[in-house]
Amino acid sequence: MLDFNTIAEFSRANCGTICAFLVPANILATLQTLIFTKAKSSPVKLQLMVGFASFYAVLMLLHIYTWFTVGIVMMPTYILLSLGGFCLATNIWAIAHPSSLLSLMEIVIATGKNLGKGWRKKSYDFRSEIRVR
Repeated sequence: MLDFNTIAEFSRANCGTICAFLVPANILATLQTLIFTKAKSSPVKLQLMVGFASFYAVLMLLHIYTWFTVGIVMMPTYILLSLGGFCLATNIWAIAHPSSLLSLMEIVIATGKNLGKGWRKKSYDFRSEIRVR
């Protein structure tokens, strides 16, 4: 039988290694979910990816919970809690209502493209500012 105290102690003792794996795994798996949503992949592929991504997010949240149980409350704890919660919420959104997530992604991409055009439109010429006597 699994003992929660032993698992929690293992989690806290190996925090650096666990976080070094879970942070990129969370980000990459959630990014893959967003890519599958944008590509309008089959629901089976999307559900499979959401399952993996949600698993990583829940593991992150459980790992952070072990720190809260011993009273360690610091900035990295809240940052990792926010990351895990955001990834889990995004994955749930991808399953619950993919069309609204797709609409938001299209708005963000279009806005990013328009901002990029604005920055490249005008180049600054330093020579016009130099006065020759």
